[in-house]
Amino acid sequence: MTRNRLLKGFEVELFTGRSDGRNVGIAARAKQELQGFVTEPDHRNLEYVTDPLADYDGIAEALLAPRRTLRRWLIEQDLTLLPGSTLSLGDTDRFERSDPDNPYHSLIETTYGTAVVTASIHINLGIDNPADLFAALRLVRCEAALLLSLSASSPFLNGQVTGAHSQRWLQFPLTPSRVPLFVDHEHFITWTNQQIQAGTMHNVRHLWTSVRPNGPDRPHQLNRIELRICDLITDPDVLIAVTTLLELRVQQVLREPEQHDPLRSSALNLQQLEELSMSNDRAAARSSLEATLHNWRDGRERSCRDWLEHLIETVTPLAQELGLQQQLDPLSAVLNDGNQAMRWLQGIHAGGSIESVLRESITAMREEEMRGVCTPAERTLG
Repeated sequence: MTRNRLLKGFEVELFTGRSDGRNVGIAARAKQELQGFVTEPDHRNLEYVTDPLADYDGIAEALLAPRRTLRRWLIEQDLTLLPGSTLSLGDTDRFERSDPDNPYHSLIETTYGTAVVTASIHINLGIDNPADLFAALRLVRCEAALLLSLSASSPFLNGQVTGAHSQRWLQFPLTPSRVPLFVDHEHFITWTNQQIQAGTMHNVRHLWTSVRPNGPDRPHQLNRIELRICDLITDPDVLIAVTTLLELRVQQVLREPEQHDPLRSSALNLQQLEELSMSNDRAAARSSLEATLHNWRDGRERSCRDWLEHLIETVTPLAQELGLQQQLDPLSAVLNDGNQAMRWLQGIHAGGSIESVLRESITAMREEEMRGVCTPAERTLG
């Protein structure tokens, strides 16, 4: 079964803080004292990366083991891990540098401020063949809003309800502001070089969009697509389910590009598809599963939830073929009960506070890490 599956790796960004949900930065120290953690420009969040795996059996542990390590270290500082993808109770008036001497961090702070101080999950799928990679990239770009809708977890900022389900995606500075759907690898190389020459990208990493090609020597040597649009998903079962849906869609376009590659199967041209995908992304950020989106095949309106239900139905036979039906199943609960942002907002509407719903999710994060190999002592971690 494994040989039919793509390699999957994750970049996980997390906020640290107190048990009341207040952000406290400690990333620079964590990087010095712990292996496998790296800093973001602001030290209130940090990142770890999982090794690529084709099989799904080891993914949950690969995601949770670094969290346990970090949590054991944080408890010594009377700190914990925080859910959500924005500074829910934090101070956005201050940029708290993790490395004051880093010139690139200076550029980030000066250019973007705390709009970039967010936490997210990046999902990488390994694809070596350039033609396959860019076909997958086009499809995922056109359906990225659906994946954001499943993951939305940032309805708060600065202690306020923002009115959006993914405040992170609404505030994050997409760079460059316009990114085409690439026709092929050469198109991507030429476009990237033009952006760097024009100064709209400062380096090859400075491509902040919903999904991008990635590899050891961008833009020339590529080996994966990187989905960047998702908010932080703390529940590993839900993250695996979202990843499964993503992989199944990519598997479909690799098997039948004439049916699933927007370049070959859409009534819209590439510029229209670019505009449609950006509009869908913003609509999903505002309303997630409740959003009205536009289908990339013909531009017609479609309910986000209905589109997802249809998509899950269409990938189910392939999921069964690849032995992935069980991994896909948690999406039903998300569609029925809502994503993290929607459940938090339900708690607010029921009379709760931002602090109270965050406290419940801080506890839930800790309980998620108790599965598998946790020792009795770890079950008491804060």
